[in-house]
Amino acid sequence: METQNPIVIMLINMTIVFAVLFVLSLYIRLIHKIDPTAKAAAAPKAAPKAAPAPKAAPAPVVEKGIADETVAAIAAALATMGVGFSRVKAIRVADRPQWGGAARTEGLTTLKMR
Repeated sequence: METQNPIVIMLINMTIVFAVLFVLSLYIRLIHKIDPTAKAAAAPKAAPKAAPAPKAAPAPVVEKGIADETVAAIAAALATMGVGFSRVKAIRVADRPQWGGAARTEGLTTLKMR
């Protein structure tokens, strides 16, 4: 008996996948029950010495005229990248007149001649 109905095939495949996942979850639960390393981890260890309090990092120097929202956006972008804001030394406006020239150059090179 051969079926060509895609819904029946999908249901059979999904049943097989979820059955395998259920068996794997039972296997993992069994391993957690008979875990020989759990007793060693439960043994009390010597209390570690308290680490000295870290020194507060100096706040970055923010140039006048830069909005607080801009500083917050920079801090959020650095946090997203995994860089601590304490590593920032200064926030200032970059004087880059080259950007305008680069845009004009790119516009001229990508312009199609007719």
